[in-house]
Amino acid sequence: MLNKKSLKDLQVQGKNVIVRCDFNVPMDDNRNITDDRRITSSLPTIKYLIENGAKVILMSHLGRPKGEPNPKFSLEPVAKRLSELLEKQVVFAKDDNVVSDNVKDIVSKMKDGDVVLLENTRFRKEEEKNEENFAKELASLGDIYVNDAFGTCHRAHASNVGISSELPSAVGYLVEKEITVMGKALENPERPFVAILGGAKVSDKIGVIENLLNKVDTILIGGGMAYTFLKAQGYEIGTSILEADKLDLANDLLKKAEEKNVKLLLPVDIVVAKEFKNQTEFKTVKFDNMPADMMGMDMGEETIKLFSEEIKNAKTIVWNGPMGVFEMENFKKGTEAIGRAMADSNAITIVGGGDSASAVEKAGLGGKMTHISTGGGASLEFLEGKELPGIAAIEDR
Repeated sequence: MLNKKSLKDLQVQGKNVIVRCDFNVPMDDNRNITDDRRITSSLPTIKYLIENGAKVILMSHLGRPKGEPNPKFSLEPVAKRLSELLEKQVVFAKDDNVVSDNVKDIVSKMKDGDVVLLENTRFRKEEEKNEENFAKELASLGDIYVNDAFGTCHRAHASNVGISSELPSAVGYLVEKEITVMGKALENPERPFVAILGGAKVSDKIGVIENLLNKVDTILIGGGMAYTFLKAQGYEIGTSILEADKLDLANDLLKKAEEKNVKLLLPVDIVVAKEFKNQTEFKTVKFDNMPADMMGMDMGEETIKLFSEEIKNAKTIVWNGPMGVFEMENFKKGTEAIGRAMADSNAITIVGGGDSASAVEKAGLGGKMTHISTGGGASLEFLEGKELPGIAAIEDR
């Protein structure tokens, strides 16, 4: 699957290695990092480079500063956290221009094993436009480029795609793991192969469903998107979320699943509520008996049993998207139950990033999964079978 160069293919001793990481971490109002999972995910690559005598220059974006310097989106707190995690000083090259004579000076004074972090690449408008001038400026700091930011691989920016054409390149350990684990699951899965898809909208997952229909044995559909499928079959869905323009498509997908002999399961019972909030009247009803004035918020006990049974018998499981409004205490049961069933199974378990990853971590089940993707959008496009620009740009072996 992976014919891209990786860290082990590089001679890094004494070289300036510029690494694109994904340090887009959540922070509170006082700019304290509230979840450093993305920083810890990049440590294996950084440590390998330090141990092998590279001069390590790290770069990342943070938030959406819209191409202008904004202290609210500075990476300074990340440099502090990295220094703690690596137990060595990470020099923060604070400069609104990201690359400048001052930054070049800092880099020129580096010794083997030193680490420098550049300012937020999105402080420059050229970053998201993938403009060559900025890619060249970034490349001027390094001898080798390593992409270890899976979360941005589905975007073609100067700091991942542009720079790849300027320097010898490879993927880091994190990106390598992402494409190896997910790649094997899609190309050569141990069977039965079960995909669990949720989230609010069918439109976000059309490509994923179409691609997976050629690969999986079973698809379990939950979350808000299930109501569009139920409505397409003529059932009452009350005031539940609906994509009215996707009803024909939902029917097509159901038909395709039947033709390809893929078992496609929808909720058989649903937790419905009067209003879209936690403190509201709610009850469980059968899927074909939804009150016209209520909305689906979660899947019921029977569905949990049905879905958990499929999960128990699976050998490979891919999950993307929550099964209900998991942010609300009263409607998180279905999502957590799916996470627990996966944690208890003996299958290869892969959680696509985003909300499913948050739900799994929140329930304390992260350590029991084979792989939790660090990129929501990127993992979705990967499951769709699309080529990710940030990976495509890396040199082949």
